[in-house]
Amino acid sequence: MENAAHAELLDHEVYRTPLVVQPEFESRKTPGSYRRTYLGPGVLPDQFKVWRVQNSQVGNVVALSRGFLDSPDAEIIAVGFNHGKEYGAIGIGRHGNFLQWGYGDTPSRMTEAGRRLFLNCIHYIRRFEGKAPLVRKRRSDRLQAVRIAPLGDRLREWAERDSKVTPGIAMDILKRYVGDPNGLAQYFRDNLEWVYYDKGLRIDEELKSLGIESNRRIESLGRLIELLDDAQHAATAKTLLGRYTDRTFETPPQWRQWFNANKDRVFFSDVGGYKFFVVPEGYLIGPDRETATGQSSSR
Repeated sequence: MENAAHAELLDHEVYRTPLVVQPEFESRKTPGSYRRTYLGPGVLPDQFKVWRVQNSQVGNVVALSRGFLDSPDAEIIAVGFNHGKEYGAIGIGRHGNFLQWGYGDTPSRMTEAGRRLFLNCIHYIRRFEGKAPLVRKRRSDRLQAVRIAPLGDRLREWAERDSKVTPGIAMDILKRYVGDPNGLAQYFRDNLEWVYYDKGLRIDEELKSLGIESNRRIESLGRLIELLDDAQHAATAKTLLGRYTDRTFETPPQWRQWFNANKDRVFFSDVGGYKFFVVPEGYLIGPDRETATGQSSSR
């Protein structure tokens, strides 16, 4: 990461309280790594508007943007301007009660705006004392399948040489698209809402067969619970509830009781293992993400 941040997310409260942060903007040429890894929508501009956080190049991204926001305990405070990583890689972020600051200069070598933002971030993270992260990264997000599709044949060959290797995409799918990386990428693009992980990223054909449009919507979880009362589909629904939750209820009433009690606090995480989780009661006390940050949690 370089010494600058993209001129984005400036509506977040840390740019205005307790100190007013006034970045000085400049334009920089779009890095080649951005173009190589960008999946859309649209095309990237030739230049980006950025602002310097510090004087030297000492620092690194704290996280890739891939799946970072798929749980309500995480937020992006600044997108780092960088060469070598994708557009969107995080320069400053928060996960639970951890402030993630990716710039490495001491305050004396920061810009005035950088120093003010640093102090504001320390002030801000105090609000989340005791709010440990809700999920740990266990898998890549679903768009990873599209990103690595151009490497499909190489991944398959590698896994065939070494049985201990998991190629990222399920082997049966890689074999279906031998010599057709564009077809493989399009297959995952067309079925993105049903991607999950089972010995590699794959499409949940069982879920699709039930007419459920996504594996990550709260409505889908409710629909699976409804299908427990349908003799034709009950067994499949029970299998899928085991796939997408860590609950082991035995009866439909138990599932309904759990869902009705928690549906306002349920969220789905790709990186947490392609499962639904429940936010503990009281965890999100204070301004919600959209109010505080301008970042909607909707998909």
